[in-house]
Amino acid sequence: MFPVKRKSSGSVSLPAPIGGWNARDSLADMPATDAVYLTNWFPATTECVLRKGYAKWATGISGTVETIMNYEGGNTSKLFAISTNGTVYDVTTQGVATATSLTGLSNARWQYCNFATAGGNYLYMANGVNTPYVYNGTTYVSVTGVSTPAITGVTTTELNNPIVFKQRIFFTQKNTLKTWYLPVSSIGGAANQIDVSQYAYKGGYVVQHATWTLDAGYGADDYYVIYTSKGQVVVFKGTDPSSATTWAMIGVWDLGVPIGTRCMYKYGGDLLLLGSDGLTPMASELQSSRLDPRVALTDKIQWAVSEAISNYGSTFGWQILFYPQENQLWLNVPNPYGNQQFAMNSISKNWCNYTGWQASCFEIFQDEPYFGGVGYVARAYYTNADDTSNIIGTGLQAFSDFNSPGQTKRFTMAKPIFRTTGNPAIYVNINLDFNLDDPNTSLNYTPSNAATWDNALWDDAIWGGGLAVLQQWQGLNGVGYYGAPIVKTASQGIDTRWVSTDIVIEKGAVL
Repeated sequence: MFPVKRKSSGSVSLPAPIGGWNARDSLADMPATDAVYLTNWFPATTECVLRKGYAKWATGISGTVETIMNYEGGNTSKLFAISTNGTVYDVTTQGVATATSLTGLSNARWQYCNFATAGGNYLYMANGVNTPYVYNGTTYVSVTGVSTPAITGVTTTELNNPIVFKQRIFFTQKNTLKTWYLPVSSIGGAANQIDVSQYAYKGGYVVQHATWTLDAGYGADDYYVIYTSKGQVVVFKGTDPSSATTWAMIGVWDLGVPIGTRCMYKYGGDLLLLGSDGLTPMASELQSSRLDPRVALTDKIQWAVSEAISNYGSTFGWQILFYPQENQLWLNVPNPYGNQQFAMNSISKNWCNYTGWQASCFEIFQDEPYFGGVGYVARAYYTNADDTSNIIGTGLQAFSDFNSPGQTKRFTMAKPIFRTTGNPAIYVNINLDFNLDDPNTSLNYTPSNAATWDNALWDDAIWGGGLAVLQQWQGLNGVGYYGAPIVKTASQGIDTRWVSTDIVIEKGAVL
């Protein structure tokens, strides 16, 4: 007879999933520090941090804000929002937004750039439907062929996507393979064209263009990059496009089809492209020519990115934003069932998913992020609440056999360990044998009266303490071969950080 296998009880400790969201690898072969999904838990380098929330910054706006513009005019900085009611609002200061004189616009989907000349500092905006507008710090001027300033040689209502390259303003022309540029250091004048139809042999039209540099600045080594609707990238080098001796096409590459108009973004010393292959750095993408998917920053969550692109790729709202203060790169995903942001730790390149921000567009103003919503502009990653609601974080860690493959296990207790400034509502359980369900658990949290820094009066408010360790055992009841802890929390007004999770296990027989 064989001896009876007795149950053996023990515990394991798992670090929080700082490896981030993994939507690429096999469920049975993920590193222990990865997560099957990680919502509103940002994977910092040492722990997972419950993301900060948002506060409504400017209200009283009619319609949905789809563009936010940051005007930089020397010592003057202003923030403007364009709503679907066709009005531009001044949202520089917190409170009720102020409607500007610019109204009656055909849509709210504008692109812009800041440009300085000897005559002043300007914001140039265009959408390919209305005439472009120039803002000089005081007034908006509609730019036509006879205005002051004026653009001649092209129908101005077809111009879109103003950018600055080598001290010139460049535009794309709607539904063509042409771009246009103005004279050096000018906000008007005779426009000259660059026609890339001879290079972009797949046809289509120019979706976006950008400056590409490898030194993180703007200088003599910059390249001019055009991205077409067929996924072709045409790169030029030089200073004066009208001179064959100082301007040359250096290459054409076939890449993924661009997603949205805001599909190119300057990121440090590189240029990010948002296409059907995910979010990729320009330098790496051109070297791999799509042969190596690992060059994409979104490689680890590529299945989720591809699924989102398949479902919502034609929906307006895709946008990239880098928030250097928190070492975060955000990809706004316009999901009709609730917008979300895929957020990357720019240090570790690990990802998570943000929900709860109904953002249609983003912008950085005075080093802080803002987003546009329905009837308001919000300051993002600000305070520890979503307006007046709790922030809810959910993380399903990678499945593990706990070094006992093929052996049943009974999970009896779990203890998530947090560092926090309060007492968040906490739920912990174990998902068994690759069950990915998110338990429909209601977490109740009542905010405390402790004050938050920069929002309460000194010597009047009751101040909360610093980060303290919070450990609470909760009972489990599950039997399976594989287990994955799922940790949920809800709170507002406090800082919550997930450090690790302890689990008590009884090991059974091999069945």
